[in-house]
Amino acid sequence: MERVDLNGEDTVFTRTGEFADRDAFTAAGWCAMERSLEVVGTRSAMMLVREAFYGGRRFDDLVRRTGLAETVASKRLRQLVADGLMERRPYRVPGARTRHEYVLTDRGRALFPLFVALMRWGQPADGGRRGVELVHAGCGEPLVPAVRCEAGHDVSVGETEARLAPR
Repeated sequence: MERVDLNGEDTVFTRTGEFADRDAFTAAGWCAMERSLEVVGTRSAMMLVREAFYGGRRFDDLVRRTGLAETVASKRLRQLVADGLMERRPYRVPGARTRHEYVLTDRGRALFPLFVALMRWGQPADGGRRGVELVHAGCGEPLVPAVRCEAGHDVSVGETEARLAPR
C-alpha cells in the first residue's frame, strides 16, 4: 500500500489496490465528487438549498432571501428540479393565478450532512460575527459533522483507505 504524503504534510489517505497507481488512470468523468459538484457545486445552488432547509419555498421568497437575480434563481431551480433535489409543486392563493413552490425531495434532504459540514466549516474561527447555529432539538447542543463507516465507526482522515469501487 502506498501512503500519500502531500508536500511533506501528514498522510491523508492510504491508496489501495488499483487506486495505488494514480498514474495508471484519471478520475475525470467518473468521480463521484465531480458528479456531485455538477449538481450542487455552485454558490447559487447551495444558497437555494440553504433557503429550502430554512423553510423557503416560493420563488419570490427564495430570490429575496438569496439575493440572486431572478434569471439565475430560475435557471438553478430548474436544474435542481431536473437533478431530483427539489420538487416543483403548484399552489394558488385565492383570487390569484396558480404559481409554484419548491420543496426539497428525499435526495435534496440527503444533502443535510453536507449542509451541516459546510456551515460548521464556514463559521469564523475567532467567534466573530453571529450566524445561524444548528442545534439538536432534544438537548440544545450544536450539531457537528461526522464521518462514519457503514458499520457505525467514527473514521478520521488518517484512518481512511481510498480504493476503486468494485464494478
